Amino acid sequence: MINKKVEVALNSQVNKELFSAYLYLGISQYYNSVALEGFGNWFKVQAKEEQDHADLIMQYMENCGARITLESIAKPDVSYTDLQQGVEAAVEHEQYITQEINTIYSIALEEKDYKTLEFLSWFVKEQVEEEKNAEDLVKKFELFNGDKRALYMLDRELSTRVYSAPSLTLS
Repeated sequence: MINKKVEVALNSQVNKELFSAYLYLGISQYYNSVALEGFGNWFKVQAKEEQDHADLIMQYMENCGARITLESIAKPDVSYTDLQQGVEAAVEHEQYITQEINTIYSIALEEKDYKTLEFLSWFVKEQVEEEKNAEDLVKKFELFNGDKRALYMLDRELSTRVYSAPSLTLS
């Protein structure tokens, strides 16, 4: 069994991961609506990854006999006034998710829930990658500095991103 405090925190994180997927789907649709389908593709792939994160947490909880409680998912705000806001929103959101993963890690450590600490180690490492990917996207966006040809090239580059399932093994 998982400690009750850890169970509550993991359930909350499932909701946050599902919100992340919802947020990224919204950003994807925003970019598609302004004919930046490469950006739309990048965020659609990101949404699938976030769904996977929620699935991994739920699978871990099931394996440990914890009760999963799904809550409502809030509507994300994706009404942007310029093209860079979507990528900046991704950085802010990933930083927030990193803080939330760290909070769960702290709770598990306080409760001496070592199996959950081991499980969360993958998410701690994953968040380093998630933040870097989002930050790199902002840097690339800033590099083109309004050059429409460069934006087009970046959009084409982002259209090549493909989904790959996470490599976390749950036992």
